[in-house]
Amino acid sequence: MRAPLAWQIATLTAVRQETAAVRSFTLALPDWQPHLAGQHYDIRLTAPDGYQAQRSYSIASEPMRTGEIVLTVERIEDGEVSSYLHDIAVLGDRIEVRGPIGGYFVWEAAMGGPLLLIAGGSGVVPLMSMLRERAGAGAHVPTALLFSSRRRDDVIYFDELEALHAADPTLRIFHTLTREQPPGWTGYGRRIDRSMLIDVLASIGGQPRVFICGPTLLVETAAEGLVGLAVDPSQIRTERFGPTGA
Repeated sequence: MRAPLAWQIATLTAVRQETAAVRSFTLALPDWQPHLAGQHYDIRLTAPDGYQAQRSYSIASEPMRTGEIVLTVERIEDGEVSSYLHDIAVLGDRIEVRGPIGGYFVWEAAMGGPLLLIAGGSGVVPLMSMLRERAGAGAHVPTALLFSSRRRDDVIYFDELEALHAADPTLRIFHTLTREQPPGWTGYGRRIDRSMLIDVLASIGGQPRVFICGPTLLVETAAEGLVGLAVDPSQIRTERFGPTGA
């Protein structure tokens, strides 16, 4: 059996446009291993002269999907790996990957809830894996997703999130648009703040398990706000990245 972090060559089998700057890439794995919702894979590119670029991307697909994974990737200006995936890679390409990686920022249906997920921009990707895991396992623990995006067109997975909510009244979806709101918008229109967190917490009740992923400022604001609202700090898991997002 392959060591958990050994590199293998995956095949790109599907590409889905999520937003103008975000795509989901399906990779078939010759040596697939089960993952946990919240884990990630590394991708490594090697140029003919030997130069290598490597980045980590969260798994978007549900753990019960076998033989392949889906990585949802935002195209970052001057990003070596994301630009390659968006601008150059085509179906059938072979891409070097390793994973699954990570054990801290993970959720399984057996862990229960209530469950509070907070995302900024592409930080929703590992949380989407958790929601897909929840749906696939038929776990109806009270769950809320608070998702901050810049504009309506920047909301990743919008239609799927709406469908998940429509199919399960124990799942609540809260959107906030920080830059621009379209006519008739009924969600929030500001950055995450205390009153927003109070609303979202009230929708699920109890002491939740919390997963927050996004830009550093959003993560810190949300985590500190929740602690200030008496959420147990030991139940808060965070994952952060640079200044992109919402």
